[in-house]
Amino acid sequence: MTRWFLRGLGAVVLAAVLVVGGTAYAVWKQARADERAPAEAILVLGSAQYDGVPSPVFEARLDHALDLFEEGLAPTIVTVGGKQDGDRFTEAEAGSLWLQDLGVPADQIIAVGSGTDTLNSMQAVAEVYAEREWSRLIIVTDPWHELRTNRIAADLGMTTVSSPTRQGPAVFTRETQLRSIVRETGAYLYYRLTGSTPESRIG
Repeated sequence: MTRWFLRGLGAVVLAAVLVVGGTAYAVWKQARADERAPAEAILVLGSAQYDGVPSPVFEARLDHALDLFEEGLAPTIVTVGGKQDGDRFTEAEAGSLWLQDLGVPADQIIAVGSGTDTLNSMQAVAEVYAEREWSRLIIVTDPWHELRTNRIAADLGMTTVSSPTRQGPAVFTRETQLRSIVRETGAYLYYRLTGSTPESRIG
């Protein structure tokens, strides 16, 4: 009995290691990919903002989205994200204002001012995606966040390609990158198991 129990336990542990390891590799692999292609809109995932001023993490995402916009890959930029208690601006508004300051016309920006985590934000964007009958979005976020974000988008019926930012605090050091891969591996597995997200915003 003990021998069979140990064998079964070993098989469970091995399976868990393979699942976690395989997911971590998928997070890393997607982070390295830039699938930019023509689309109806560029979606920028929100992050912290300070009274209308994007945090360094958020600014890095917005800056990359602006590059894609200026390349002519999409005519519209979508900013998304709600606000914390006491904030005057949503993340979406802060992103929109930042882009307008750099010359993006207001009528080419859609600010979706709801969502306090990736899942809520993507659910709000999915409504706009359906209303406008879009066929593809370019998702801009941190490299390690791309796998989960695109998985959620697919589950919500959206077709997306990823184009992660390559600058900002999220990609500065190998230590930061390793922590991000570990965190996103856990968050991705949590989402696939529960259909929800455990995350809190970083800034």
